[in-house]
Amino acid sequence: MNIVKSRIFIFADEVAEQLNVSKSFAYKILKRLNDELETKGFITIQGRVSRAYYEEQIYGIKSMLKGEQYGDTREQKK
Repeated sequence: MNIVKSRIFIFADEVAEQLNVSKSFAYKILKRLNDELETKGFITIQGRVSRAYYEEQIYGIKSMLKGEQYGDTREQKK
């Protein structure tokens, strides 16, 4: 797999491995994420999704950065 491609997009095989689900279920997850992106006006490609969007939706990266990972919904102070 091209190293640049693997940084930009995540594919079903990697989703299946990370989440310990079947490859067919991983495709359903990718479809759902792509459907969300399409409603926001983005162009999508079947069978892959932006790695950044995947991580934001699955792992809640933005929420974690704001201190919400342990129920603390207050903004972290500098």
